[in-house]
Amino acid sequence: MDGAIFLQQVVNGMSLGGMYALIAIGYTMVYGVLRLINFAHADVMMVGAFSTLFLFSSVGLPFGVAVFLTLGLCGLFGMLIDRVAYRPLRQASKISMLITAIGVSFFLENLFNVLFGGSSRFFSSPDFFNQTRA
Repeated sequence: MDGAIFLQQVVNGMSLGGMYALIAIGYTMVYGVLRLINFAHADVMMVGAFSTLFLFSSVGLPFGVAVFLTLGLCGLFGMLIDRVAYRPLRQASKISMLITAIGVSFFLENLFNVLFGGSSRFFSSPDFFNQTRA
């Protein structure tokens, strides 16, 4: 195996592992505060990915600006989900909240599947990734 290929696979593994760690930290924090396993947590990350893709590719914002705006959008989206789906059930049984969390997750997954289709989408590389140093 070529050294460059090995290094690229290490970077790919660290990137994927970092994403898994971010999702796990989010699950842990939400469960620690609310005692609710929020199955829609990864779907909010999906909303963030699509938002960044739209702002960067379609609107033409710089990559950093698109990511920064997406952070705020995902925060607001999470607050909206809490207000609409979870807050009315705070005093309900745990199973009601669990079923609601699964329902919100299914709703978001299917909504985005209908809106954007099931095929993979790719970001074009930001310009700073294509620059080389001498």
